[in-house]
Parts: sequence; structure tokens; C-alpha cells
Amino acid sequence: MSLLWQCAIVLAVVAASAANEDFNVDCEKHSIKVTWKVSPELVEHAARLFLGHCVPSTFSVLPTGEGMATFHYNLNGCAIKKRVTGKKHIYSTSLTYRPNRKPKPAAISHHIKCVYTRPEGWIPPFLIPAYGSAEGHGGLVFHMALLNEDLTGLAKSSLFPLGSFIPIWAAVDQKDHQPLLLLLEECVAATTPELQSASPVYPIITNKGCLADGKTGNSRFLPRYHSSAILLYLQSFKFALGEEVYIHCKLVAWDPEVFDIEKKACHYIKETGEWELLDDPSQSDLCKCCDSSCKPRLKRGVDSEPQGLVQNSVLGPLTIVENSETRIPSEFVKYPTVEQVDWLV
Repeated sequence: MSLLWQCAIVLAVVAASAANEDFNVDCEKHSIKVTWKVSPELVEHAARLFLGHCVPSTFSVLPTGEGMATFHYNLNGCAIKKRVTGKKHIYSTSLTYRPNRKPKPAAISHHIKCVYTRPEGWIPPFLIPAYGSAEGHGGLVFHMALLNEDLTGLAKSSLFPLGSFIPIWAAVDQKDHQPLLLLLEECVAATTPELQSASPVYPIITNKGCLADGKTGNSRFLPRYHSSAILLYLQSFKFALGEEVYIHCKLVAWDPEVFDIEKKACHYIKETGEWELLDDPSQSDLCKCCDSSCKPRLKRGVDSEPQGLVQNSVLGPLTIVENSETRIPSEFVKYPTVEQVDWLV
């Protein structure tokens, strides 16, 4: 997939500098190049010039007696900080002159920032491979993972107090495929990594994409940040307390422009007492079958019925433990939003 990179540079002078001081920044695709012309007084102190924690890659003295320091380094080096926010990847660092060693402050300091447009379909690297499962099917790679409570990274613990929330992330890696919609067609909790006919299960998502647990508890889908990924904000349940629990889900990659009663993501909104279609609330009538049976009225031919690409995935084990607090009443639940999470937006 070709990546269209756009770059903007923001330079802010933090401290006073010499009157004839000049510098230029080039934000390249994978690196940053800074050229800094310094006054003759600083030439003999070239080793005290830094980009982040890197000294100049080359340094020369101009006929005017001024010095030219060039820093050309990979964006992953020199203590350059990366932040993902909105639709941007932001790399920032400082260009400094430090006559004295740290912790004494720099005598000259400039803030350097390179901003790149985020590539389409980008997924945070720490989620690949994900904690849980990463499985291929039909040329696609499906992922599932447990996230921490504020959705900023992978869960550090698989232990969840009863009533707390279990954020579950699932995605399909599109690569060179056309845009895809990732759906959770069915999810159940079980005490074994393999489902068996006699195994007791706790239904989470049933009826072709209906989040049944959201009607008895406070579980719901969070707003999408990309059609190829979905976030299930699952409230922990009493099933198999203290035992190892596995979340079994059927993941479906589907056409993002087509919804029907068999291809949907519906959750129950307690404030309105109605089911809502995650991706287009105006089509929430497709969710009315969640209280009965979501089967098409007319049986289509097996050969003509589109199925989408399906992958069965297992996440776990995780353990839900008894807690002094019961389930949080719905009126007190505050669901995180993707706007609060830089890497998801």
C-alpha cells in the first residue's frame, strides 16, 4: 500500500540565541535532517550542540567563521518522542546548546516538531502481534487483544474484579484488500480454550451481532476509530468466578457499506431502552430482531448467500474474581470515547 506522507514543521524558539543564528529542518519519510548555522563563538564548542541526545553527524567551519552543524538521524533515534493524535504522527525533540552538563539547563534551546499524516489503516505496533490471538484466513490476518482500562495499551493483568470492565479489541489487517468492516458475530465465555458441546458457556454476543450482555449488564461497543477494528467494552460477569475463562468469538470481515439483520453490531442503550446499530444509528431497525431471532424472512440460496470471511478466535485465559462492589449501576457508568485516546483516533 502506497503511503501518502504530508509533513508540517513547527519551530518554536524557547530561549534567546545569537542574532546571526540560523537553522533549517527537513522532515523526511523515515528520518529528520537539521542544519544549524551557529555563531563563531560556538564553533569551538561544537561537541556541546545536540539534537535530542545526538551530537552533529557532520560539522564544518564556514569562510565567515560561523559553524554549520548537520544532524541527520532516523526518527526512532536521538530520544525523539513520538505521539499519535487525531490523524497525525507527531515527532518532537529539542535542538540545544549545552555548555554545562545536565541537569543544568541549556543555554540555547529550540523545539523541533515534525508532523506526518497517519497512513490509512494504521494500527499501533504494540498490538501486533496482540496478546491473545492473531490468526490468518483468506489472505487476511485477524487479531484479538485485552486492553487496559483507559485503552492506551495492552492489559498488564488478566485478573478482573467482578463488575469492572474488560476492554476487548478485535481487528482485521486489511493489507492490500478493499476496505473491510470487522464484526463480532458471536461471542461466548467458557472455561476451556476449546468449545465442547457439553461445556457451560456465558453468552456475550448472540443473534448475529447483538451484544446481549449489554441488556443485563452495562457492556457496549465503543465508537469505531476504523471500520476494520471494533472495541467491546465488556463488564465482567459472575460466570465461572475465580476460574480461568476464555472468550470465544466469531469474527467476520464484511463490506463496510452493507448492513442487514445478519451482518451488524448492535448494543442496548439503557437511557432509551432501545437497541442501536453501532455504525449507523439511523438504521437501528436492523437491531429490533435482537429480542427475538435475527433470521432473514426469505431463505436465500446457499450458493448466492454472501458469508464474508469468518475466523473463530479465542482470547484468554482471564480470571474474574469476587469483589466487595457489585455491578456499577448504568447511570454511573462513564464509557471511554475514542477522542480521549490518542492512538485510536
